[in-house]
Amino acid sequence: MALAAMLCVQLGIATSVGLFDDVGPEGAACLRLAFAGVILLVLVRPRPGAFSRDSLVAAVALGVVTAAVTMFFMAAVDRIPLGTASALEFLGPLGVAVLRGRGGTKLWPAIAAAGVLLLTEPWHGALDPAGVAFALCAAVAWALYIVLTQRVGDEVAGLQGLAISMPIAGLVATAVAGRSLVGDVTPEVLLAGLGLAILLPVIPFALEMLALRRLTATAFGTLMSLEPALALLIGLVVLGQAPGLLPVVGIAFVVVAGIGAERTGARLAPVVVDRAELPPLGANLSAAEA
Repeated sequence: MALAAMLCVQLGIATSVGLFDDVGPEGAACLRLAFAGVILLVLVRPRPGAFSRDSLVAAVALGVVTAAVTMFFMAAVDRIPLGTASALEFLGPLGVAVLRGRGGTKLWPAIAAAGVLLLTEPWHGALDPAGVAFALCAAVAWALYIVLTQRVGDEVAGLQGLAISMPIAGLVATAVAGRSLVGDVTPEVLLAGLGLAILLPVIPFALEMLALRRLTATAFGTLMSLEPALALLIGLVVLGQAPGLLPVVGIAFVVVAGIGAERTGARLAPVVVDRAELPPLGANLSAAEA
């Protein structure tokens, strides 16, 4: 599921080039988050009874973090090379993997980190201080996204949590970048944004939430390092961009780390209780008295 989510992300980015030309990267991010929020509200129809107070707060926080990681990354890419921004952003999930790993599992994030550096080659290109700062903010937001997604997925049944977090992300993104869309929105742009929202983020974010119910945050954070490898392979197949020797070595590093993380990072699937289906508090007492 995690691998399928990453594939959807990379295909979504590849197909969004035309939309970037029309409304800019931040406008495209705003459209896809806003449409994704509407789609999940309509399809899932979250029930208030499915949430405890803590899980609802976590879902709202996840929405804010989802918007943050998207908007910060777009701001970084606008100022520094994509490879450099990607390498810096991957410090987030790798940091989660290192901090939460135990014993030998800490080896996989280290191998993945070396692979990410070889894949993205961040030493090529000038570094803009503001761009670096935005990329590091995206890394922090991505780390929080992993932790909060796992918590919400563990505490709330199905995709109820995502149906709260994604509309919040859409509202935050609209507040930040909505004005940049004024004058640029056409029926064609709206249709493209709707299609992009399904491919990215509705499908991958749903898969990630399901995956985090079965993997530790350490394993998931390491598996996310496979994303640059997928991006490189898609660039080769779709765009004809042949990788150099170092990126090929980097692919080998992250694949080894991903396999190791998957084999050592499984977790027992939590039993998620749908609070809306629980009997009233006094029902058991009444039955016992009868």
